[in-house]
Amino acid sequence: MGRFLYISINVLAMVFLLAPIAIIFVFALNPTEYINFPPEGVSLIWFREFFSSSMFMDALFLSLKVAAYTTVLAVFFGATAALALARGNLPGADAITAFVLSPLMLPAILTGLALFQAYVLADVGRPLWGLVMGHTIVTTPYVVRTTLAVLANFDTKLEEAATNLGASGLRVFFEVTLPLIKPGVIAGAIFAFIVSFDQFPVSLFLVGPGTETLPITLFNYLRFALDGTIAAASIVSIVLAFLVVLGLDRTVGLRTYTKL
Repeated sequence: MGRFLYISINVLAMVFLLAPIAIIFVFALNPTEYINFPPEGVSLIWFREFFSSSMFMDALFLSLKVAAYTTVLAVFFGATAALALARGNLPGADAITAFVLSPLMLPAILTGLALFQAYVLADVGRPLWGLVMGHTIVTTPYVVRTTLAVLANFDTKLEEAATNLGASGLRVFFEVTLPLIKPGVIAGAIFAFIVSFDQFPVSLFLVGPGTETLPITLFNYLRFALDGTIAAASIVSIVLAFLVVLGLDRTVGLRTYTKL
């Protein structure tokens, strides 16, 4: 009885989580301009509308561009901060860690509003680099957290052994430290890319004319129309996030890191 109840609860949880995605798939493949169940047929018309729209394509490529820049910066700053916090013997390290991770606790819309006000006071407008920096602020904590988790179980004797064998500090870092913390860095990079690509609250305040990301473009589109193009765009976003994880698994073997 207990096992049946456990399985039932898990099945219901999975249905609850996956049902919205299933509805989006049905809407995206339905040829009608409204949600209709059962669907009246199967059509790729909304995907064709999405990919043939210069507005959506410009927004998609901009989101990918911003997410790529953000991921690189988040990995650099996040991994560096994690190493400093774990190894630097910094005074007040716990307080510094809480400060670095604070964007995870604050509503992203407050972060976006604060950055918008800062840019206005600095009279820099809403440039693309400002959007990237905003995304970097909210994604860097993911890299810090995942890297710190790996460093918590890091055996420093391996670095000491490499140093005793004559390796320089730089060589120890690239050949011993970096390969061992790579699982945490990669996990953080995945989070950073996906969070940046789908980021809405921060982007809402920081995008300017001609620099609208895909979530903002979808939001503006919804103000005037509600058809299957929105569902098609959502499916594209889901597939892209899945491909990022799958691609990293194929290239660096994420399954082996889940054992750490």
